[in-house]
Parts: sequence; C-alpha cells; structure tokens
Amino acid sequence: MNDWDDIRYFLAVARAGSVRAAAENLGVNHSTVLRRVAQLEERLGAQMFEKLPSGYRVTSAGEEVRELAELMETSSRQLETRILGRDQSVRGLLRVTLAPTLATRLLMPDFADFARNHPDIEIDVISSGDLANLTNREADVAIRVVYDRKTLPLNLHALKGPDIYGAVYMARDLLAARRAGNRAPVRWIVISSHGIPEWVREGEVEASGVPFKVTDAEAQIVAVRQGLGVTTLPCFVGDADPQLVRVPGIDLHMYGTLWLLTQGETRKTKRVRLFTEFVSRRLAEHAQLLAGMRDRSEGSDDDANRGL
Repeated sequence: MNDWDDIRYFLAVARAGSVRAAAENLGVNHSTVLRRVAQLEERLGAQMFEKLPSGYRVTSAGEEVRELAELMETSSRQLETRILGRDQSVRGLLRVTLAPTLATRLLMPDFADFARNHPDIEIDVISSGDLANLTNREADVAIRVVYDRKTLPLNLHALKGPDIYGAVYMARDLLAARRAGNRAPVRWIVISSHGIPEWVREGEVEASGVPFKVTDAEAQIVAVRQGLGVTTLPCFVGDADPQLVRVPGIDLHMYGTLWLLTQGETRKTKRVRLFTEFVSRRLAEHAQLLAGMRDRSEGSDDDANRGL
C-alpha cells in the first residue's frame, strides 16, 4: 500500500458506519470519501463494505483490512509525535484544553502573560467540558480537575497542581434581606446535569425543594448574583466575586486536584515545556484562592452570617 490516505478514509467509514458521518469527521465532502474507498477496493480487489438501509457494514475482507489499518494508524501517530518531540523552536501552534470556568475565571490573565512573553507561539484555547484526546493530537496540553489520580489515563504525563475546594454561596443582597427578617425560602441553583450535591444537604440553609436549573456555570453564577437562591461554586469563583458571600454551616468541599496533562513525545517540544512550566508556577501562586483560604480580614461575614 502506497497511499495511507485511502486507508484513512476506509477507517473513517468503518468507525462512523456511514459515508456522510465519515465525511463530516474528516472535513471533506461525501464524494471524496466514496472515491477514496472505491480506489482502495479496486487496488485490493475486494469489497470493503456492504451497503445496508441502516448504513455501511464492514465485510469479512474489510475486517481484515481494518485490523491492519489500525496498526498503520498507530504507527503513523507514533512517527508524527516522535518527530514533533524534536521540535525545539519557540514558535508554532499550542492547543490547550480546559473547562470554561477555569479559563474565564482563573487562568486567562496568565495565558495572556504567556502570549505576551512568546509572541511567535499561536495559542488555541479550547474551553470546553468535553475531554480532548491528547493521543490523537486534539490538544497538546489538558488542564483538568480530577478527584482520583487513578482515573487519569496511564499513557499521559501528569504534572500535579493545587487542590480545588468549593463552598455554598448566596448574593450579599439576599443575605442583607435575611438579616432584616425576610425568611422566605430560597432556591437551590443547580446545573441540570449535576443536581444538589449530597455534601450540602445537612447545612444551615433554608432552601426550597423547588430548584432553579441552568445548563452551564456562567448562567449559574449570574443566577446566584440575582438573589435567586444559593449554589455551590469553586472558591476561586465565589470568593473572587464581590457580589457573593459564603453561606455558613457547611464545610468546604474538595472538588479535586488540578493536573496538567501532556502526551508522549509532544511534551518534549520546547513550546509545550515552556507553557506547562509557566502555568504550573502560576497555579502554585493561585493555591490559596483555589483552597478557599481567603484573607481573614474579610472573615466578619462568617460572624454576621450566623443569623441565617
């Protein structure tokens, strides 16, 4: 086989089960995929797929090709990452994936500093809750909060950062209203997929059983600012917001540990090493904020809150 691209198109169809889905995944048009697969079938003298109403099913000959094609794919990636690891220039593309809240509420000023220090590095910040596949080079660096170290993939290089803690917060205006005697029930503001965590159920919060649900962290923050109720937030978000205050009677809760993740030879490139070393130092500087260790000069809130 002299043309790896034909194999690549075959694998895309085999995995997606349809030509249309394969074309979308590869970023090409439908006819290109059909032509490439036809070229492979002609070269090998065998039919790779059986066309069914539900999609494309791999034939027995196709299954044999698929097994060997996946080995070729693995070798191709290994070759690419090894050569990439030799790249010691402080220029080029650097893709970083992390949760949106970490990007917007904590690390964007640090990313900006790094960009100013290294103007020839093109930085692509992928702020998403989805897990990028570092092995497939979907990103060069992942910054993730992980509760259990054992859940990290064994093939990734992991650099440990600080622990992240959370608390329960409410709007300062809502607190003032309760101090003035307003005892109306407040709602729990929750992200729909999470619900109310077990660790807050025993706290001193007169919360209604009717929650206010949102779909993302930014909406959650805005909702609690509006005095709709109480919610759980990482301390680096809640403590940094002057409109919010912690609700007493509930201990801090550990969300997990921040990890900087890189893969194989990619982590040996100079731009990746510079970035991970820089961010690791900045995370260490943020450690107290991440742990919820506020300046106790603000601690008068705790005393005042006891009337809740």
